[in-house]
This record gives sequence, structure tokens and C-alpha cells, in this order.
Amino acid sequence: MNKYLSYLSVILGAACWGFMGLFNRLLGSIGLEMGNRVFLRNFPSLVLLTLAFALTHREVFRIQLRHLPIFLASGLFSVLGLSYVYFNAQMECSLAVAGILLYLAPSIVVVLSALLWKTPVTRRKIAALALALLGCALVSGVIGGDLTASWRGLAFGVASAFCYATYTIFAHYGLAHYDSYTMIYWTFVFAGLGSFAFLDPAGIAPVFTARGALYALGLVLIATVLPYLLYTKGLEGVESGKAAIIANIEPVVAALTGILVFHETLSVWVLLGIACVLGGVVLLSGDDAKGDNAHGKA
Repeated sequence: MNKYLSYLSVILGAACWGFMGLFNRLLGSIGLEMGNRVFLRNFPSLVLLTLAFALTHREVFRIQLRHLPIFLASGLFSVLGLSYVYFNAQMECSLAVAGILLYLAPSIVVVLSALLWKTPVTRRKIAALALALLGCALVSGVIGGDLTASWRGLAFGVASAFCYATYTIFAHYGLAHYDSYTMIYWTFVFAGLGSFAFLDPAGIAPVFTARGALYALGLVLIATVLPYLLYTKGLEGVESGKAAIIANIEPVVAALTGILVFHETLSVWVLLGIACVLGGVVLLSGDDAKGDNAHGKA
């Protein structure tokens, strides 16, 4: 039963991340500017994580000062940076395209790992990289048809994948000294505090309406805090490679949200591109269940 609960936690966590675009767009629809959405995702999440860990895992508050640069980097680049570029990608592209471009991250991790740690590049990894690049070309419309988004939107999508990938890199160093909960918490300490740079107090008023408060709660609780806690808890009983495959449900949920809520359409070329990128993720996960491709959501 514990094993099934672990799998369920991973599935629910990944599905919750898939709703990020929904709440991002809804907040935008009531007039909340991008900077305030970035603040709203990160600082309230820090507050909730602090309360949750104060009740359940107080050991996360104890770290050594010499390790602060790891969390500073993961907080500012992997979470805060991701929030900004991914939110922009979701506004410029369909949710399906934004979501699948984000999943170029495992392929980027392969390249960075080879450069930083001389990790062997196997034939399976090369095949996965080729699939990812082909999928990106199909999804973007470079192959098969007209562009599905502006070049600006595609640039934000690729940037989001890079920011996403850096969390795995920084976590490689952080998890050598701490557990995953500590890594998550201190990453959000710097992301939450750093998000004040995006805050425009004069423009935060829409959050204090009934709809605004509901959308904000969804972004913070459903699309940020709960998935982190659920996914991390699930990893206690699920291999990281298998969890990475299961997490492919995230862009699927994002795509379905775009179709059902925002009436977006998916061409055959986009569907083929999605299949290629997700196929590449499956190949990478199978190459090394505990390797450098472990899914680390920022």
C-alpha cells in the first residue's frame, strides 16, 4: 500500500504542476502584471513551506553557511528565473507548446553533465537528444508548418527549460549534504526573498478581490507548494527514473488545460513533437534511473 501511495503522490504532484499555466493566465486576466505574478508564486510559497516544515521537518532549518551559494544559485536561477521565463512562455505560446518546451530540460542536463562532470554520453542519450531536438522543431512549427508561437515565445520556452535544468545541476551539490526537503526549502528562501525585486505594490490590488484571491491560492497551493511536497514524498518509494517518466503527465495536463479552458488546438505536427520530446525523456530516464537526469522540478 505504501508503494502505491508513493506512486499516487508522484502522479498528483506532477499533475498539480500542470495547472501552473491555468492560474498564471487567470491572474493575468484580472490585470495582475507579470512581476507581481512572479512574486506571488515565490514569496507566499516560502511562507507556507516555512509553516509546513516547522510542523513536520524542523531539521531543514539547519544548514552550514558555506553551502548558502548552492541555495542562492538554485533559488535565483532555477526557481525565480524559471517563474519569470515560464510564465512569459505560457502567455506567448499555447500551454501545450510552453509545457513541452520546458521538457527539453532533461536533454540540457545531459549536455551540462557531460561538460561539468565528464558524464559519459551513451548512444541512448544521443538518441534522446536527437528526439528532443526533432520534437522541439515539430512543436515550434519549424518543421511541418507555420510557427506555433512567436520567436519571443519560443525563446522564453527554451530559457525555461534551461532554468529547469539548472535545478538538477545545483541539486547535485546540495543533495550531497542535505535531504531533498532541505534543498527545496532553502531554494525557496532565496527565490521568495529575491521575488521582492519583481513586486510592484501599486499593482497588487487585483489579488484582494474574491477571484484574485482564489486564483492566487491556486497558484501558490495547487501549482507550487502541494506538488513539491507530494512529489518529494513520493520519491521515498519510487525510483527517480520512474518518477521522471511519470512526471510526463505534467505537460499533458497543461495541454488539456489549454484545450478545455482556453480552447487551444493541437495540430498533428505538435502532437508528433510532444511524442518525440516525451519519448526522449523516457529514453533518458531508462538510461540511468539514479543518474543525472533525475527529475527535479523548479
